[in-house]
Amino acid sequence: MSKVMVVDDEKDVVYLIKVLLEREKLEVLEAYNGLEAYNKLTSKDPGKVLPDAMILDIMMPEMDGYTLQSKLQEMDDLNHIPIIILTAKGQMKDLFELASNIFAFVEKPFEPKNLVKIVKDAIASKK
Repeated sequence: MSKVMVVDDEKDVVYLIKVLLEREKLEVLEAYNGLEAYNKLTSKDPGKVLPDAMILDIMMPEMDGYTLQSKLQEMDDLNHIPIIILTAKGQMKDLFELASNIFAFVEKPFEPKNLVKIVKDAIASKK
């Protein structure tokens, strides 16, 4: 079963995306800010699970999405995870122009079917 990490500080958004993706038989890993996601991804826990794709909000407390994406891009074991940027700010795209791990940008509010298709495409791009 493919796994998708959803990183957003809005619990309602995480829940909505989780329901959408679980309906598609995808496992959802949740994190509510960039620091929580970073800690889960870099944990030394032998049972840790890496996602096949990530949906990442930009504006979050503790560690924003841009900082998390930059850190992941520098790590050999994590820079292959395709990231879907989920943001209310369309102009943020410029920050990520040279990032090799960005798969797509989706603006809030998003169309659920479109987001699911993009996630499936991101997972398929990894294989």
